[in-house]
Amino acid sequence: MADDSPTTPETAVIPAQEEEVPKATSENAGETSVPAGTDGSPRVTTSPTTTNAVAPANSAHAARLARFAALKAQSQAAKKDNRTEVLNEAKRSKTDFATEYKKAERRGDDAALKLLKESDPDFERKRAMDYTVEESENWDKRMSKKAKHKDGNAFSDYTAEASKVYKNQVKRLEKERKAGDEGGRREYMEGYAREKAELMQRQVERGVLELMEENGEVFTYDPKTGKVDTPAEEGYNFDHQPSKEAIDRLVNDLKAGERARLKKRADRGAKEDDGNVTYINHKNKQFNEKLARFYNRYTTEIRESFERGTAI
Repeated sequence: MADDSPTTPETAVIPAQEEEVPKATSENAGETSVPAGTDGSPRVTTSPTTTNAVAPANSAHAARLARFAALKAQSQAAKKDNRTEVLNEAKRSKTDFATEYKKAERRGDDAALKLLKESDPDFERKRAMDYTVEESENWDKRMSKKAKHKDGNAFSDYTAEASKVYKNQVKRLEKERKAGDEGGRREYMEGYAREKAELMQRQVERGVLELMEENGEVFTYDPKTGKVDTPAEEGYNFDHQPSKEAIDRLVNDLKAGERARLKKRADRGAKEDDGNVTYINHKNKQFNEKLARFYNRYTTEIRESFERGTAI
């Protein structure tokens, strides 16, 4: 007979299974994994602290900065020392020890000469007795030439000025020849001798000079002056053609003279006042300055009155 009582459903009991925890690998070594909870919350992963790793990095950076600062200071000190040595070397190169020695020796000679003059009143007369007649004449000639040159500095006329310029140019030309190379001087002398021989040959052909022979030597003779082996002075016949070097020398000399004049004019203009000009030339300027030194303190008020237009 069937049982009419209600049937209670059976409940199957499943044994609880433990969740497998993954093992740490080389990739996640050092990390602590927490399994997910039964409510589905995510796992929480924690990493170890890095405080001990940052401290060595900061100390290395500070060491590098200190080393860089030391190298920079060393570089600055080296630059300063090099600059000082360069300046000292320049000073040493500019010092001419031979000239300094001569100056010191001359100062000593001057002091000794002064002592001798003070000790002996007849020192000049006794010293003159040591000179020869030739040395005395040369000295007198030199002093006379020096005084004449000093007196001839002022402008007298254009002829004297041209003569002075010509003499200065000849003197400068002789200095340039002496300072030039041996080959240049030899070439110049050969050219001069060749032109002189050609000129005397033409003068002999025209009858200006006479060709004579004595003791096997042939020479030219000028019947007017009696000079031997010397071209006769005659009018310029416009047949001489200067060399290219002579033309270049003339051009350079003209350019140098022009530069000197321009420089002198510029210097004179720089010294002149830009304000009220009360002179017409340099001498008049000097005269006005001399008047101003003596009378400016008296004429200042009068001049100011004239400038204001209130003078009576």
